[in-house]
Amino acid sequence: DIQLSVVLAEGELDLGMREADVAIRMAPPRQSDLVQRQLMTLRQHVFGAPKYLHAYGTPQTPQDLAKHRLITYGEDTHPPVNNVNWLVTEAEKSGTRIQPVLKLNNIYGMYRATQSGLGLAALPSYMVDSTAGLVQVLPELEGPSFDAYFVYPEELRHSKRISVFRNFLIDKINDLKQRNRR
Repeated sequence: DIQLSVVLAEGELDLGMREADVAIRMAPPRQSDLVQRQLMTLRQHVFGAPKYLHAYGTPQTPQDLAKHRLITYGEDTHPPVNNVNWLVTEAEKSGTRIQPVLKLNNIYGMYRATQSGLGLAALPSYMVDSTAGLVQVLPELEGPSFDAYFVYPEELRHSKRISVFRNFLIDKINDLKQRNRR
C-alpha cells in the first residue's frame, strides 16, 4: 500500500523541507538532522558493448584506452562523486591527451550510450548485469569506490512506511550481493 514516486536528479533535494521523504545519495548527507544508513559500496569498472569491441577491438592494457572511444561524465556539470572520470586519467597515462567521444551529465545516459556501442565507459557494477549485454574489459582496472546512503529526516525515524521501504531496499541489495557471489 505504499505509493512510490521516483525523482532522478543530479542535485540534492531538501529532505528537511519535505521535497522528498527519503533519498539515496552517493555521499554522506551534509545536513545533521538526517538519519543515514549505508546501503552498499559501489565500484566502477570499464564496460563496452560486444558490437563496439568487435568493431574497435578490446583493450589489453590501460594504455590501450588512449586508442578507444571513451564516454565520460561532463566536466561542466556537478558529478555525483569525486574523480568520476578516472577512466580518462588512466588513458592519459599513455601520454596522449584524450578527447571523449561523448560527455554526459547522467550515469544512466552513459550506460545507454555504452550499450548502444558508442564507446567504452566506467560504470558502477550494479548497473551492469548479464542481461545488459555489456562486457567488462580490463577487469584488473577498478575505479574509485563510493558509498550509497539511504537518508531521511529525523522526524520520520519511527515511520512504518519509511522502515518498510528501507527494509525492502536492503533486501534487494542483499539479493544482488548474493547473485554476484555466485
